[in-house]
Amino acid sequence: MFTGIIEEMGVVKAVDKTLQGSGVTILAKTVLDGLKVGDSVTVNGVCLTVVGCDGSEMKADISPETLKVTTLGTLKAGDPVNLERAMRLGDRLGGHLVTGHVDGTGAIRSRIQDADAIQIMIEASREILRYCVPKGSITVDGISLTINEVTDRWFRVTIIPHTAKVTTLGIKQTGDAVNLETDLIGRYVERLLPGLTGGGQPEIKIDRDYLQKRGLI
Repeated sequence: MFTGIIEEMGVVKAVDKTLQGSGVTILAKTVLDGLKVGDSVTVNGVCLTVVGCDGSEMKADISPETLKVTTLGTLKAGDPVNLERAMRLGDRLGGHLVTGHVDGTGAIRSRIQDADAIQIMIEASREILRYCVPKGSITVDGISLTINEVTDRWFRVTIIPHTAKVTTLGIKQTGDAVNLETDLIGRYVERLLPGLTGGGQPEIKIDRDYLQKRGLI
């Protein structure tokens, strides 16, 4: 489990592609502190298992499925990447609950300077947008962000100067693809309400008795 608070930007040293998948070597510093083989690290929001590490770099394998549903298949040597180690029990949850299991990709359609912030509009599929709500959370390339506006084709987020400085969103441009993970809680709520469909009303009565029986209150 992660929080969406990026610890540092690493740099891709090498990408090794095989028929079975790919492997990536990333130069880093902060996330290597205490890191060991078998630990989990998000790379641009994708949870990867560390298969090798030393004082200056880490290595991870990327499965064919991950290559298919994320942007990691386009990585090349020299690319910056957002990195975050798995959270420890008892840590402050500075962002929101993030699994590192990307739902799909989106594309930046506009970025507009707004005083010292940047307004970014990201086009996404309906399957992703159904879980997006104004003031809700979403993970973009591993970064926990608050949604400002949602339509049936895109959502908009605001990037503050600190986020622009310490993550790849500061250099991403119009047309660039990003990894998206929707809010975990929203997906579980939908699962608990089987009569609820996109934009519809539940066919069951949600009252205090219903919630108590399911341990929700």
